[in-house]
Amino acid sequence: MEKSAAMKRDWLATARTLSEALPYLQRYDGATVVVKFGGHAMSDDAAMEQFARDIVLMKQCNVHPVIVHGGGPQINQMLERLAIKSDFVDGKRVTDKATVEVVEMVLAGKINKQIVQAINDQGGRAVGLSGKDAKLIVCEKAKKTKKDPESNIERVLDLGYVGEPVEVHPEVLRTFIDSDFIPVVAPIGAGRHGETFNINGDTAAGAIAGAMKADRLLLLTDVAGVKDADGDVITQLTPAHVRDLTESGVIAGGMIPKTETALDAIAKGVGAVVILDGRAPHACLLELFTEHGAGTLIIP
Repeated sequence: MEKSAAMKRDWLATARTLSEALPYLQRYDGATVVVKFGGHAMSDDAAMEQFARDIVLMKQCNVHPVIVHGGGPQINQMLERLAIKSDFVDGKRVTDKATVEVVEMVLAGKINKQIVQAINDQGGRAVGLSGKDAKLIVCEKAKKTKKDPESNIERVLDLGYVGEPVEVHPEVLRTFIDSDFIPVVAPIGAGRHGETFNINGDTAAGAIAGAMKADRLLLLTDVAGVKDADGDVITQLTPAHVRDLTESGVIAGGMIPKTETALDAIAKGVGAVVILDGRAPHACLLELFTEHGAGTLIIP
């Protein structure tokens, strides 16, 4: 009898959760959500399966996900297996011709198809693409600079075939979305003269979200969100607040490029950006379909 009562309480809790999700399901009905997938969840089979299931559920609820993925650790593993040594400038890998071939093979091949297969295994209809397909992402060579602390002179860092998106043509993504498919995009772009460029995954996701005027951009990371000076997660920020926190040094290190991507996406018309912990179970569903959300919401 006690077991039956406990089961009934669980069922009622499940029903209550579904009922409470209704206004959020209505809010995001027909919405386009770009999801940057990376970090721990990509290297864990159970986490990959759970992510794929959540994406299929989103699509079933008439939310249109566009997945953009990274794959840095997997690229490093393949370069080691092939005994290709990399040069580094200021801690950043120089992507030469030999390296960019491996990058394209790993990102647009192995990883992309793993994610596609995981989504298809959960009943979705995923299609793998890279930024080269249908001229989705046109790049120019990234221009990185570093200021010399002694002379205060900025010098240019040559990182090889690392690209910055200068044009995004998302028509192919809209075609797939309208046809009930889930696009999965590898962050590889083409140059104007046929070059192959490696693009930072967050940067590619932000550029695609901006071009599509997406309702949401979700940046999945291996941290809980943007933290304040005391180490507590900030649940909501505006661009002005982000700039203040960056100038004061509270936002630092690897969080800076993520917040810069967020601000750029918002400036291009994205409804809001969320930086959230991809290690948390059902992070995307919690963010979209529950009251408390997950991570840091950056709004215009």
